[in-house]
Amino acid sequence: MKKGSGRGGKMESMGKKEKRQGIDLASSVVKTLLVSYGITAGFLLLFSVLLYKFRISEEMVTGGIVGIYILSNFAGGFLLGKRMKTRKFLWGILSGFLYFLLMVLISFCVYHEKSGSLWNMAVTMILCTGSGMLGGMLS
Repeated sequence: MKKGSGRGGKMESMGKKEKRQGIDLASSVVKTLLVSYGITAGFLLLFSVLLYKFRISEEMVTGGIVGIYILSNFAGGFLLGKRMKTRKFLWGILSGFLYFLLMVLISFCVYHEKSGSLWNMAVTMILCTGSGMLGGMLS
C-alpha cells in the first residue's frame, strides 16, 4: 500500500493542513500586533516631537496617548479582519485584547508593579478591544 493512500493517509494530511492553518493564524496575529506596535511607536515619536516643540497641557497629552491607542488598535483590528475574512469583529477584539495584554506585561516588567489604577486599566482594555473590534468590523 502506498503512503498516503486509504483512510490513514487522508487523516494524516488533514492533520498537517490543520497544523499549517494554526501556524498561519498565529503568524497573522503576531504580524498584526507588530504592525499595531509599529504604528504606536511612530505616533508616539511624532507626539514626543510635538511635546518638545510646543507646550501641551497634561489633558492634551493624555488625550493624545488615548488617541494613539485607539488608532493603533483600529488599524490592527482592520488588518486582522482583512486577513481572516470571517468573524472579523472577533478577530479585531482578539487583536485589541492581545495588544492590551502585551502592553500590561511590558509595563509590569519595566516597573515591577502594576501601573495605574484598576479603573484606568479597565478603561484602557475597553478602548483597545473596542477600537480593534471596530477596525475588524469595518475591514
